[in-house]
Amino acid sequence: MTDHYQLNLGSLRSSITLTLHTHHAARLWQGRMGREGVHAIMGMAGYIGVTNLLKHASSQDDPFADWFMLQLEDKLLQAKAEMRGLTKQVSRVERALPTQIDIGENLNIHPVTLPLFIGSQLGFLAVYLLTDYDTLVRRVLLAHHTALIGRPDMETWIDHGAHELRSLFGLAQRYRLAGVSRDDMAANNARAREAIDKFGLPPQDILEGSRRSQFAPPIARSQATSNPDEPDQPALPEAEAHPAPEDPAEGGEA
Repeated sequence: MTDHYQLNLGSLRSSITLTLHTHHAARLWQGRMGREGVHAIMGMAGYIGVTNLLKHASSQDDPFADWFMLQLEDKLLQAKAEMRGLTKQVSRVERALPTQIDIGENLNIHPVTLPLFIGSQLGFLAVYLLTDYDTLVRRVLLAHHTALIGRPDMETWIDHGAHELRSLFGLAQRYRLAGVSRDDMAANNARAREAIDKFGLPPQDILEGSRRSQFAPPIARSQATSNPDEPDQPALPEAEAHPAPEDPAEGGEA
């Protein structure tokens, strides 16, 4: 006789944290809250919120979400290549250090450790880019401290790396939820026409669903069809920047 019983399994979870050693990386994580006379600047927390929203919209068969995911993925690849190029420049400079001198890593004695709650792969890719930037800044500051480079090179490389992340966040900040499905687009209903007026017409292969991001989620077909009579969903906030712990103190600075 076979025993019949139910296995009540919960969801898989893992604890993930991020450690940052430089003020520069910590500021990019935090962004800036908007206030009167000062515009908000999206940080990593706001970017992650956008990618979570994008992933959900993509699962609802929204071709505009798939289109934007591909744009973000391309931007991430470009930024990663730029960061790799900066890292190679620093490596060439470090080779000028005399062999008789051994210098350890430039680590913060009080780094910032942040818990990560990320629901999208594009969010993780941006965090990886931020860690690359944090490492780059540490190495550049140390190279300047040890007279391997001057201040102009130090500032140029640090600013160049930060620009890649800010440019990524700026692209993400432009995303607005279209709230349409591919069925809407095929029917050319009012919701689809309004989305096209706002965002333009996605390429045909994206409309057909044959080209999606490698990190796009499966489409929940039963929930993908939208109702053209429903009110529009609220637009994404301009930016979101969560408070962060106190910036780390840095060593090896000029």
